[in-house]
Amino acid sequence: MDITTTTSGEIMTGSTTQGIKTVLHPVSDLAAAKKVYAALLGIQPQADGPYYVGFEAEGQHIGLVPGGGPQGMSSPVAYWHVPDIEAKLAEVTAAGATVKEPAHDVGGGRLVATVIDPDGNVLGLLQDQ
Repeated sequence: MDITTTTSGEIMTGSTTQGIKTVLHPVSDLAAAKKVYAALLGIQPQADGPYYVGFEAEGQHIGLVPGGGPQGMSSPVAYWHVPDIEAKLAEVTAAGATVKEPAHDVGGGRLVATVIDPDGNVLGLLQDQ
């Protein structure tokens, strides 16, 4: 859905997000974390490898990333699902965010990117093809 809004005199044109559907957590001990998240969610992981463990629970994807992965995560990152990642990157950077990790394919046509808001918070963007 395309929208046009006016905020503080600025016109923003773009698309809405599809909400936060993915949250990645950096973990120091993948095996220990996997047990805790399996108990919390009441399910076993659907993706279970040495570099990533992922759970699908009630429409949410919860991922465990050992050591913060190559992106060096130091805290959980919530990923906002968007229909057009490049358009949303342009919109949020024009509004004051800075790109931390540009859009790139992580497999299966899934594109991800991260930005940093003016307070230093990391925000994730995710587009499924």
